[in-house]
Amino acid sequence: MAQTVPKILSTHPLHPRASAKLAGAGQLVIASALDPATLTREAKDADIVIVRAPLPPALFEGAWKLRAAIRHGAGLDMIPMEAAAAAGVLVANVPAVNARSVAEHVMFTALALLRQFRRVDRDLRAKGWLAGREHANSNIELAGKTIGIVGLGAVGQAVGHIAAHGFDLKVVATTRSMQPAPEKVGFLSIDALVEQSDIIVLCCPLTPETRGLISRERIARMKPNALLINVSRGPVVDDDALIEALQKRRIGGAALDVFSTQPLPSNHPYFSFDNVIITPHMAGITEESMMRMGVGAASEALLVLAGKLPVNLRNPEVVDHYRRRFPLDI
Repeated sequence: MAQTVPKILSTHPLHPRASAKLAGAGQLVIASALDPATLTREAKDADIVIVRAPLPPALFEGAWKLRAAIRHGAGLDMIPMEAAAAAGVLVANVPAVNARSVAEHVMFTALALLRQFRRVDRDLRAKGWLAGREHANSNIELAGKTIGIVGLGAVGQAVGHIAAHGFDLKVVATTRSMQPAPEKVGFLSIDALVEQSDIIVLCCPLTPETRGLISRERIARMKPNALLINVSRGPVVDDDALIEALQKRRIGGAALDVFSTQPLPSNHPYFSFDNVIITPHMAGITEESMMRMGVGAASEALLVLAGKLPVNLRNPEVVDHYRRRFPLDI
């Protein structure tokens, strides 16, 4: 009896080097749409799902062949972990490989806010040379400021390294573990960090503890010219409180790459502020990071298809159930 070729379903196209790595190991299929019904239907006969979009819990109920859901990146909030566990499906990710891309985005947006890039560019184009140049009188240097990092995982550490060694910033951080601090990083409580930082960078995962972490009360404690940069997840910030602070010019500005609702509606209040930089959840996306994430996800898929466990297994408690579904060949 001919052996069935494994089906590898990816929610999005992969980097060419990742696709090449999977060639011969299975049939790579790109999802035709990202709505729950389509993903559930197209995953029914899949052996592997590579994830760059939210998966519905129902997908795991009918996917009888599914061995693993592999996140193309680090964050696991797109994968319903309870549904995966109940179905005996392994969950893996590719941590840390886009940290440099995200960190560079953080510094880019901090500089753009301090140098009022949106205002300068707009007025230069619409009103001429002198109108654009006039904004320079109130531009602010980055060097010497205090940057506060919330979450000191791979992204937070990359931000801290670039900030301290590249821009001569004072770096403070808060993290759940309060592990030994990297060089040139001091630890503070979240409240002290919010009060003392000129630039607050959110790099933490979304958990029950971090949901709403940047609350109305904490936004009120920010310095009058402080910047808030969010590259974590949208629900970490109280949107209503941030919008109110921006409307009242209580803070210096914000750079937001992630939102509670994505895509962000075109009429959202965030679009109305000159001192807010909006990007469509792309801080970690560069040609280089897409190659690293894609190749990493492909490598994990190959391990699973070979009967092995992924290197970055995120639900080891499921292994017994998984092995009952897919016994090892002796």
